[in-house]
Amino acid sequence: MFHSYPLPNPSHVVADDNEFGLNSRPAGWRNPQPREPYHLLVIGAGPAGLVAARAAAALGARVALVERHLLGGLSLNYGCVPSQALIRSSRLYAEMRNAEVYGVRTPQAIEVDFQLVMERMRRIRARAGRVDSARHVAAAGVDLFFGSARFVNSDAVDVDGVRLRFKKALIATGSRSLLPTIPGLDDAGYLTNETLFDITALPKSLLVIGGGPVGCQVAQALCRFGCRTIIAHAEPLFLPKEERDAAQLLADALARDGVETHLNTKAVNVRVEGGKKLVETINDGNVATIEVDEILTGIGRLPAIAGLNLEAAGVDYDPDRGIVVDDFLRTTNRLIFAAGDACLEHMFTDTAEASARIVVRNALCFGRVRLSALTIPWCTYTDPEIAHVGLYVRQARERGIPVKTYTVPLHEIDRALTDSEENGFVKIHVQDGSDKILGATVVARHAGEMINSLSLAMVAGIGLSTIAQVIHAYPTQAEGIRKAAMAHADTPPPRWMALLRRWWFAR
Repeated sequence: MFHSYPLPNPSHVVADDNEFGLNSRPAGWRNPQPREPYHLLVIGAGPAGLVAARAAAALGARVALVERHLLGGLSLNYGCVPSQALIRSSRLYAEMRNAEVYGVRTPQAIEVDFQLVMERMRRIRARAGRVDSARHVAAAGVDLFFGSARFVNSDAVDVDGVRLRFKKALIATGSRSLLPTIPGLDDAGYLTNETLFDITALPKSLLVIGGGPVGCQVAQALCRFGCRTIIAHAEPLFLPKEERDAAQLLADALARDGVETHLNTKAVNVRVEGGKKLVETINDGNVATIEVDEILTGIGRLPAIAGLNLEAAGVDYDPDRGIVVDDFLRTTNRLIFAAGDACLEHMFTDTAEASARIVVRNALCFGRVRLSALTIPWCTYTDPEIAHVGLYVRQARERGIPVKTYTVPLHEIDRALTDSEENGFVKIHVQDGSDKILGATVVARHAGEMINSLSLAMVAGIGLSTIAQVIHAYPTQAEGIRKAAMAHADTPPPRWMALLRRWWFAR
């Protein structure tokens, strides 16, 4: 049974939105007088731009940071922070409905107050924005300009009529939603991850176009709030980049929550009748119509590089793939670098920040740090989460690397049993004949936390043999990593060593 109630105190929303505005773009902000030429001019104040600007200023450089919209970029405003707040609330509702699994009586009436959920999200987003508020950025010694930047030549940009010259520049403009071309979609209206967090009422039904990480996360969360949720995925495989057993576990979890998933299904037309959105779909030649209240496009993102006049700066780019950079993140103009979603294949907050640090070292400190040297983990924040780092088996085989895999299902882990979270596994790939970790996939409630220790091991060159010697706190779900390492340590020795041991103990 689902109910919606008025927000207990609407002034809380106003207060949170006011703080959010003061942090991300204060009303009446006056851009500073230029101190040109700037040692580093940064375009875009998302995770990459903010990290680069602060790091460069800490070195003593003259730094300008230009932001067209809001400080914090996608991650703070429309991505990780607000989505994680929603996901956590939806998880609690799911746990309340499944209370008997934990030996607790399920409440008779679980009342979903979606407006209260959104109030919490806004409060958290406002609080998270305090660290990188306009006041704090300026206090760090960064000249903060709000406006649209446009290159006028190879070493200068125009920001709403003011010219800023630079010795080095960084393009960190992030990405934007990739919108499908479907007849009638614009007229019917739709949501993206950039508008989803503006809604105040839970839709009764929702069609998510795209079965990628973003679409899956949102679909599961809203379904747990009580929204009938459908995923239409044009590809034959669910989460096509992930390992098949991991994707299947998630598909099963979504089905248990009530999410309807249609693979090989393409939305081809949208119309509105009687206040409902009717989406015509095709699956293997069969035409069907899905009736929903809202549509969410969750099919991916594109680099946000339009309007920069990159031609004037001599910077090559591809509209779909972003700015062309080398392994040092330099563009075709050696004075200009790029970082984050504007140029990278992996559009993650942590990758954006890491690439920004590379730019500061290479642009200002004569560094030669390579992007290819990074070890990049990622995680899909569904329940269970799917986290991965390094190579998949198929990638290792394509490179001619022999692989051996150690898999530990979570139902063999005591903590997973006590938590009733045994649907998952730890899977670690090593180079056959050694203990070198090539990659790993973790499917678990907190897989994003667990993958970090494996990322650390890979960066530090720590093999499975060493991990097997590390005492892990008990009981934790990370015990699955130790068990995989122990499985490697218990691998039968080569024949010559077995014969040597037999001779030794037979003395």
